[in-house]
Amino acid sequence: MDFSLTPEQLTLQEMVRKFAAAELVEPAKVCEQHAAPPDKAIVKRFAELGLLGLNLDDAYGGGGQSHLEAVLVLEEIAKISATIAFPVFESCFGPILAIERFAPVALRERIIPLVCSGDMIVAISMSEPGAGSALTDLTTKAERTGDKFILNGQKRWCSGAGHADAYLVYCRLSDAPGSKGIGALLVEKDTPGFTFGKSENLMGFRGIPSADMYFDQVEVPAGNLVVPAGGFRNLMEAFDLERCGNTTMSLSCAQSAFDYVLDYVQERRQFGKPLIEFQAVQVQVAEMKMKLDAARLLLYRAVVNAESGLPSLGESSIAKCFANEMTREVTGKAMQLMGGYGYSKDYPIEQKMRDAWGWGIAGGSIDIQKVNIAAALAGRRFSQRG
Repeated sequence: MDFSLTPEQLTLQEMVRKFAAAELVEPAKVCEQHAAPPDKAIVKRFAELGLLGLNLDDAYGGGGQSHLEAVLVLEEIAKISATIAFPVFESCFGPILAIERFAPVALRERIIPLVCSGDMIVAISMSEPGAGSALTDLTTKAERTGDKFILNGQKRWCSGAGHADAYLVYCRLSDAPGSKGIGALLVEKDTPGFTFGKSENLMGFRGIPSADMYFDQVEVPAGNLVVPAGGFRNLMEAFDLERCGNTTMSLSCAQSAFDYVLDYVQERRQFGKPLIEFQAVQVQVAEMKMKLDAARLLLYRAVVNAESGLPSLGESSIAKCFANEMTREVTGKAMQLMGGYGYSKDYPIEQKMRDAWGWGIAGGSIDIQKVNIAAALAGRRFSQRG
């Protein structure tokens, strides 16, 4: 068991770190100030560097590398901001993985190269007003009519809503109860009858749009069927990798806050000496570092054990749950160590803390991850009903 990165991985990591520091800091500030997604030029720049779909099959224009390489790339970019990193997150850990593994070949050949070239962003649409953690309660339904599906319903909390070019929509494709009737369709943005509600005004994640989505007699070609009814398990297996992307975003948020505050406590002086010379500060810094290293090791375990496949439910949920709790703790400690400066919008920590809280809600809440962990340990699912 070797915990060190290969020379090639270190080179990739350093290249992306330098690129992010040189080209992404100012665009990230614009995204935060205006609550706007990265512009198309940034997305195309990611594509030029081969950072979109890094872990997708090279037969479809992907990078053909492992999930670990994708994690390394995403971490360096997300240290700048979650918003600026979101196109990379979506292309390496989002619904495109379900399309790559389960969609018909013709759909893969049409969609995946567009994602990898930066010409298409695909978002995931799961939750509904009455179905969040209880996802199998969803009511959005598609009925097959000849060579198309007719889709009706409402979706909520879709990251990328209104901005992404296409959406992997979880919906009811048969009258079978619970998960047995659920599958997924790819719905493209400009399809007639497909509209968006107002953009949510979130505490953090500024520049990552979220809005309700409405489907009113939307006609979806039969060829856009990604997973048929009864394939809910496949969808959630692909989502296990999204949890690793969420973990990486949590880790990046905490690591960047830690890096900033570590410099701060060595420069800031009180009572005639740098803050780092106070034992209480040393303890806080040490605890932050321990949590960061533990989160990174759990993340690497999940993606390395998956190799080119998909991570396990247990390992991906452990990594996500720990990192979600860790990033809230680390960013909170960073703010406390900086005092009033940490609470000021003129410094980066308050943004890091706002974003940190979002990752423990997005992609399945912290408590739901703990239920997943218990299910993996017991080898069975636990019903939360009744």
